Amino acid sequence: MLRWSISFLIIAIIAAVFGFGGVAAGAAGIAKILFFLFVILFVVTLITGRRKGRNLLD
Repeated sequence: MLRWSISFLIIAIIAAVFGFGGVAAGAAGIAKILFFLFVILFVVTLITGRRKGRNLLD
């Protein structure tokens, strides 16, 4: 998912350089949403992974 957000960020930068403002804004918005979704899923996985590991040691 992080790769997708980086890909859309690169698309947004290239589109902005060539003057496609609408495309750049859309790609940047998608990149932002995917990045925050990645961060949320990473934190949830980190928390649930630690909880499962702690229960196995008890």
